[in-house]
Amino acid sequence: MGDVVKATRRYDSSHRREQAESTRAQILRSAQRRFESDGYVATTVAAIAKDAGVAVKTVYLAFETKSGLLRALWGVLLRGERDVPVASLETYQRVLREPDPAAQLRLNAANARATKERIGSILRVIESAAAQDEEMAAFWQHIETDFRANQRVIVESLADKQALRTELDVDRATDILWTLNHPYTWHLLVGRRGWTPDEFESWFGDACIRELLRTP
Repeated sequence: MGDVVKATRRYDSSHRREQAESTRAQILRSAQRRFESDGYVATTVAAIAKDAGVAVKTVYLAFETKSGLLRALWGVLLRGERDVPVASLETYQRVLREPDPAAQLRLNAANARATKERIGSILRVIESAAAQDEEMAAFWQHIETDFRANQRVIVESLADKQALRTELDVDRATDILWTLNHPYTWHLLVGRRGWTPDEFESWFGDACIRELLRTP
């Protein structure tokens, strides 16, 4: 009898966890649609809850605040469900492990393209919200700082290989890579000028190799 009770409890616990994960995913999907269509300020938790088919209280229990919901959505789009720093992701580590400098920058371009396809729209929501909300302004600054730091590590890897152009130090090379890889650049070329993601990736890789690496 005891074994049956234990098995039932494990089943109930597993079932509740699956339900909670499903509900969380549904809320995040609804939030993404609302944030992208209405913007951060105009979006209400009540509207997100209604779209997701849950009570407003459920949203607050899962994410605490509207800003917490947007931060959680950003994390999922950027890294997937794994709550780890970008620098720990296998795709990023693969760039650092690549021995050939040009191939490194091509891999970084592929990562940049894939990431921006996932986060491009919601990143613009965060940037827009930063102009009107102090908490979002701090979050935007965190995103910018973290992004530049990750690009610097790639540049340091190139410098260790003595692959950087002789006139570039690590700071200047990081500025160049950060600018070429910045979401603004993606938005201008893909969002406004109509470049395809393939075209952006190819151009970005070429530009990085041309601007950063010394010629043979």
